[in-house]
Amino acid sequence: MQDINIAEFLLTALEVMSALFIFVIGLIVLAIIITFILDVTQNKQAIRRNYPVIGRFRYLFETLGEFFRQYFFAMDREELPFNRAQRSWVYRAAKNAPNTQAFGSTRDLSFPGTVLFVNCPFPTLDEDAVKNKSITIGEYCAHPYTTNSLINISGMSYGAISKPAVLALSRGAYQAGCWMNTGEGGLSPWHLEGGADLVMQIGTAKYGVRDKAGGLDVDKIKEIAAHPQVKMFELKLSQGAKPGKGGILPSEKVTKEIAKIRGITAYKASISPNRHPEINSVDDLLDMLQKIRQAAGKPVGFKMVLGAYGWLDGLMQAIKKRGIEQAPDFITLDSADGGTGAAPMSLMDDVGLPLRESLPKLIDKLNEYGLRDRIKVICSGKLITPTEVAWALCVGADFITSARGFMFSLGCIQALQCNRNTCPTGITTHNKRLQKGLNPEHKAVRVAHFAKNINHEVGIIAHSCGVKEPRQLKRFHARIVTENGLSIGLDELHPDVKPPI
Repeated sequence: MQDINIAEFLLTALEVMSALFIFVIGLIVLAIIITFILDVTQNKQAIRRNYPVIGRFRYLFETLGEFFRQYFFAMDREELPFNRAQRSWVYRAAKNAPNTQAFGSTRDLSFPGTVLFVNCPFPTLDEDAVKNKSITIGEYCAHPYTTNSLINISGMSYGAISKPAVLALSRGAYQAGCWMNTGEGGLSPWHLEGGADLVMQIGTAKYGVRDKAGGLDVDKIKEIAAHPQVKMFELKLSQGAKPGKGGILPSEKVTKEIAKIRGITAYKASISPNRHPEINSVDDLLDMLQKIRQAAGKPVGFKMVLGAYGWLDGLMQAIKKRGIEQAPDFITLDSADGGTGAAPMSLMDDVGLPLRESLPKLIDKLNEYGLRDRIKVICSGKLITPTEVAWALCVGADFITSARGFMFSLGCIQALQCNRNTCPTGITTHNKRLQKGLNPEHKAVRVAHFAKNINHEVGIIAHSCGVKEPRQLKRFHARIVTENGLSIGLDELHPDVKPPI
């Protein structure tokens, strides 16, 4: 009898356990279904919307990674092209989250090339600080452009990035009060819809302003210049990740809409020439800039990566000979470590000068010829944190632009799939399923937060150095760590060149 009771008890227990197991499995399935519905219907996180349920593991791993990396993986400042510390700063800034840290810096302050700012014993009080200085670009144009914007959105073409990404960037730039460069892909309706001030970039293929033969169409220049939002025109000679090579847009990204905007054939890969065929000398360059300026009535400059720099003397001499009214209204200087959607590794890794070397050379050359006030300098190239931006201002830049910094603000996770049409965050893809995860209205706020917070923290550095606003920073406000672990003043490393009297 006792054996029977024990058997009945075990059987009952097994049935209860089985029922409990089924109940738990049911709860798990229900939770997965609910999570799936929540993920695909929310519009704040692209990864969760595009990859419901499993996408949540990315955020779990990101949180746990901070602890695991200390023992098994790369440290916060070891990854490339952007390390975790840089990306995390941008993410927090974009979310308008607290950007303070505890215990101490994880940065090696003795590493050669490290920038150190020299704080003043009597820093600027908050009540003494002033707004960023307004700068006028193109004083000899019919419609000059005046702005106090410090950090702006660098060129990213519609086609290379998606419609919701363009919309989010343009809306965010409008909210932050900065400008957005169209990239060489031409002016799209989505650039205009966002409301931002725009810089129309003209690449070697003349997308958006080309005639049937691929040359420059003056009438199309006038048509684009008629938009009040279009403030300037930028002639692109080269860019950091691929100096000496034109752009590449894969066939799957050349939709009918993009083909119409660019003036090319749909669903056929579009490859830009590696330079403007009609520009063979500094005189040709100045002629082209003047042609665009006369048609547009707005400021015109050019973008380049500096490699060989002896030709700058010829450019400056030609400007002085013609008269300063024919000078470029601005020069955008890109760094050899700039980014792109697709480029040969040989160019990306080994060609061109990084901004650390090229920016002082350009500023000094403009000063040498007395053209520094006439020609404004915009620079770009991995300037995504307050430190890099403040360094560029110390050297002498007027404005900073960033592409990848603003991509991070959109939610980019550095998946390195920009050239595959498979971007998991919907930024560089035309896959509608992946694009739906990027909500322009929500991401625009993040873009604006990033711009405003980087401006704020650059201001903190400036005030610590004893100046009232960031553009008052000079070379003597920064020092560079050398091979022996000691620092040297930026003004000693790159002595200021005095303009001629």
